[in-house]
Amino acid sequence: MAIFFFFFFLCLILFYYNLKKILCPKKTTSAPKKWPIIGMMPAALQNVSRAHDYITEVLQLQECNGTFIFKGPLFANLDMVFTADPADVHHILSKNFLNYPKGPEFKKIFDILGDGIFNADSQLWEIHRKLTMSLLKSANFQTVLERIIWQKVEDGLIPVLDHFAETKVFVDFQEIFQRFTFDSISKLLLDYDPCSLSIDLPYIPCEKAFNDIVEALLHRHILPESCWKLMEIVGIGKERSLNRARLACDQFIYSCIRINKEKRPKGFPQGPNQTAGHSGVEFDFLTSLMEDYQNKDKKYDSNLFMKDVFLNLILAGRDTTSATLTWLFWLISKNPLVENKIREEIETELKIKKGEKWRVFNIEESSKLVYLHGAINEALRLYPPVALEHKESKESDILPSGLHIDSNTKVVLSFYSLGRMESIWGKDCLEFKPERWISKRGNVKHEPSFKFPAFNAGPRTCIGKDMAYIQMKMAAATIIHNYQIQALEGHSAQPRDSIILQMKHGFPVKISKRN
Repeated sequence: MAIFFFFFFLCLILFYYNLKKILCPKKTTSAPKKWPIIGMMPAALQNVSRAHDYITEVLQLQECNGTFIFKGPLFANLDMVFTADPADVHHILSKNFLNYPKGPEFKKIFDILGDGIFNADSQLWEIHRKLTMSLLKSANFQTVLERIIWQKVEDGLIPVLDHFAETKVFVDFQEIFQRFTFDSISKLLLDYDPCSLSIDLPYIPCEKAFNDIVEALLHRHILPESCWKLMEIVGIGKERSLNRARLACDQFIYSCIRINKEKRPKGFPQGPNQTAGHSGVEFDFLTSLMEDYQNKDKKYDSNLFMKDVFLNLILAGRDTTSATLTWLFWLISKNPLVENKIREEIETELKIKKGEKWRVFNIEESSKLVYLHGAINEALRLYPPVALEHKESKESDILPSGLHIDSNTKVVLSFYSLGRMESIWGKDCLEFKPERWISKRGNVKHEPSFKFPAFNAGPRTCIGKDMAYIQMKMAAATIIHNYQIQALEGHSAQPRDSIILQMKHGFPVKISKRN
């Protein structure tokens, strides 16, 4: 049966790729037409290379008003509800949160994440959240975080940027940020710096594996389960890349856990990063988690569970932060007045003397940069790193928009569309305006999470939100103050086809030092 469905849908896809110009001669400006048997697949294929913008266009149609039902081919289990209605988002993520878990379909698609926090629901999710929150709120956490980021900026980011400034060649800024965040989160979580951010840009299998993961997982959303399951068994296409990525991540994380266990044979005594809460003086994320999770629940294999925990957190720490920094600097490159205002704020608020040599900014200094915070929020609004959120209803429900939801219905929240709705953000919604985030008193303006869900909303709001802002502001302030970034002229900045909103063709830039 699986083979039948695989070849059936493969033929359909090939057939409609060839005939899509006949079926959909132009990029549609109306709701996609529902065809017999194949549903709305032709319109989806016609716009697959611009999926996020297409979803946004459809949701903004007067007939849709922010919520739309997509009908896939018969027997493909691809029917789903898309919404960017703030009231619906608030209802699903907060008011009726218990009725919209990740669901079994999500866990099948994201099986590589195992029993980590992103896949977890109910009691397991509560365990993850409480333990991780207690660690993030440890007294010395910010001190260790600041030291790790500061050291990575000084020993990794600055030398690499200096090197490319001297060679005067274009470099992929997106890759630089991915290496920067991968090294930082690995050091914080696993007490190990893989040093992927070095002048020679070494190939680190685990660091590259995450790009294959986020791309393959999007394809699983598009293809019927029988199709990608068979591809997984046979070992072809994106599933082959995903299996290689799984192996690379497992080897990297298991190796770090093993090394740390060997260093702490009896009760996991502390290493160099010791935490006051565990008879030491500083904070050691890996040891703390190993102590907290060890034998926490006999249902889970200790090593496997620990691996899942770290894989989820590394994925969040590497990809979301690096994607935001990439889009931030692309937007800044297109808006030189914004760049000038950020530099003026740095010099004024931090009292930088004229002609002062380059420097790295700490957490306290970065927190004073309100305009930079607004610029980061604008990048998150226009290009949220997690552009789509997948839910599944447990029981039937009625959304505030009036749409009836049956039980076991797939619901997709489009955060990308939500940030671009004229009805929500005004006629200038597509403009990059950090000013919209600054209050009359000069403070950062708060927007409700169901209007600005870049860090999710409700009980599942991202617990690493503050950590992400700290890392982004420290890195961005240092780069903007010390360097001039010139984007490659004519470069097409398009979202990549992946679950993380990366830049499709990278972000080539030329770097020069500022006088």
